[in-house]
Amino acid sequence: MTPRQRQRLALLGILCTAGWLASVLVGHYVDCGPELHRIGLAVHILALVLSFGTILVVDWLGLLWLLGKVEMHASGKLEAAAKPLIWGGLALLLVSGALIDPDLTSLVTVVKLASVLILMLNGLSIAPAMHRLLALPPRTRFTELTRRLRLRLMVALTVSQACWWTAVLVGLFNSTLRRWAGA
Repeated sequence: MTPRQRQRLALLGILCTAGWLASVLVGHYVDCGPELHRIGLAVHILALVLSFGTILVVDWLGLLWLLGKVEMHASGKLEAAAKPLIWGGLALLLVSGALIDPDLTSLVTVVKLASVLILMLNGLSIAPAMHRLLALPPRTRFTELTRRLRLRLMVALTVSQACWWTAVLVGLFNSTLRRWAGA
């Protein structure tokens, strides 16, 4: 990776972190009221379906490549085409998340918020590995990759899925608790 690419990646990481922090602070300090809360929750769910649904499809195609069922470039092309859906959905999640009054005194909410930041930074950090991967011939199999690249891809996939599922399940848990409490 060139120094310019590193700088661009670092800048994107700073922007993601700043957006995440702004969402958390607005959500904590600004009372949006029940109407905006309902709208925010609806947008949050739609954005989750958009971004996480897209991630699941991309990761599924990656798994099919790992099993030798599709060519490597099929997954890479889908990932490249899906980026606007994933990142657009994440941006909507940050905006709508600020409207749904996150309880920062709750440990599970803090874990969810940390998971969201980690999954965004993980998504950025995998870009150089994906570029190296897509520079290889289309018929390259997972077992033909260098050990380091295989490990990098598996770690990124594991972190991504762990963070997404943590955020989804905590969100469901929090929403259910709020409904039971009548809030």
